[in-house]
Amino acid sequence: MQQIPTLNLSAYARKILIDGYIITLDLQEVKGHTAQLQKIGVNINQIAKRINETGRIYADDMDEIKRAMEEVWRLERRLLLQFKSLMK
Repeated sequence: MQQIPTLNLSAYARKILIDGYIITLDLQEVKGHTAQLQKIGVNINQIAKRINETGRIYADDMDEIKRAMEEVWRLERRLLLQFKSLMK
C-alpha cells in the first residue's frame, strides 16, 4: 500500500485486481529537467521582450537562444534515452 501511496485498502485492492502490478518511478531527474527547461524558457522570454521593445535583434541574443535550444535538445535526448531504457 505504501507504493501507491494510499492508506485505503479498498483503493489498493482495486488497483492490484485491475492492473496486477504497481510500477513506481523515481521522477526526480525529470523534475530537474523540467526546472532547467523553465529557466531556459524565462531567458528566451526576456530576450523576446527586449526584441519587441527595441525592435532590434542582437547577435548575442541570437547566440543565447541557440545555446538555450541546444541545451533543450540535449536534455530531451537524455530524457528519452532514459525512458527508452525503462521500456526494456
